[in-house]
Amino acid sequence: MGFAPETTGEATTAAVAALTDGQITVLENLRFQAAETSKDDGERKAFAEQLAALGEAFVSDGFGVVHRKQASVYDLPQLLPSAAGSLIETELKVLDRLTETPERPYTVVLGGSKVSDKLGVIEHLLPRVDNLLIGGGMLFTFLAAQGHAVGKSLLEQDQLERVRGYVTDAQERGVKLILPTDVVVASSFSADADHETVAADAIESTAFGPQGIGLDIGPDTASAFADIITASKTVFWNGPMGVFEFEAFAAGTRVVADALTKVDGLGVVGGGDSASAVRALGFRDDQFGHISTGGGASLEFLEGKKLPGLEVLGW
Repeated sequence: MGFAPETTGEATTAAVAALTDGQITVLENLRFQAAETSKDDGERKAFAEQLAALGEAFVSDGFGVVHRKQASVYDLPQLLPSAAGSLIETELKVLDRLTETPERPYTVVLGGSKVSDKLGVIEHLLPRVDNLLIGGGMLFTFLAAQGHAVGKSLLEQDQLERVRGYVTDAQERGVKLILPTDVVVASSFSADADHETVAADAIESTAFGPQGIGLDIGPDTASAFADIITASKTVFWNGPMGVFEFEAFAAGTRVVADALTKVDGLGVVGGGDSASAVRALGFRDDQFGHISTGGGASLEFLEGKKLPGLEVLGW
């Protein structure tokens, strides 16, 4: 195997020309070329033409970038005979099971910082799931929408009405939308901050008062989430339950991850921060049914969006 120290150019062309059957050459990172991610169609196409000149066919297998309109993702497949690779095929089979043919009970667990990052996923999956569990920073917008004080916790004021709509929609559809009953509240956003576990409707009752900040779901919530997860046949999880990077606030994410390893069916870790979390907490990839290689791509697919890197391949 050889390495070309540039993506395109004379040295790369010579390296590719010198290949014999069975040999490969790895090119320098595409992202070092501004044209790869350019918003200018002509600039991207020109770069894609340079890449196309290096070969006779193209296999696209970077699932993590198929939601991006980039030269090597969108423009190059239009210049050469192209196909999706086995990684993309595997990801799409899993995503199809999550959207079209889930075995039930079907549970979706959403966390992470903001509700606004998950709006499309909630709207697209709410008609399809049996249980929707909410954790992470986004839980505080749900609590505030119910009239609870959340101190200095993450809060998206502009999403309160939308969140109330999700709660109503879930009730009308018979979906169990489950919020934390207890949370871990800290004096500040730091690894060694003082913290207390309190009821979700009593966040400002701690010694920190209105300055307290919620950094994890509480143990009762984590246990309840785990019970629902392990009783499910299909589970999709995206977004940590708390600030897992700080050991004091990693327990909720650890419990949810452990429960996912025990699913008698399909348990999917939705890439991104969720994948980083399970690995940081010591879990092995083979303990889960599937760990997506593309957090953003997975979410956009589950939102029902058309992904340019897939459309151009005919998927």
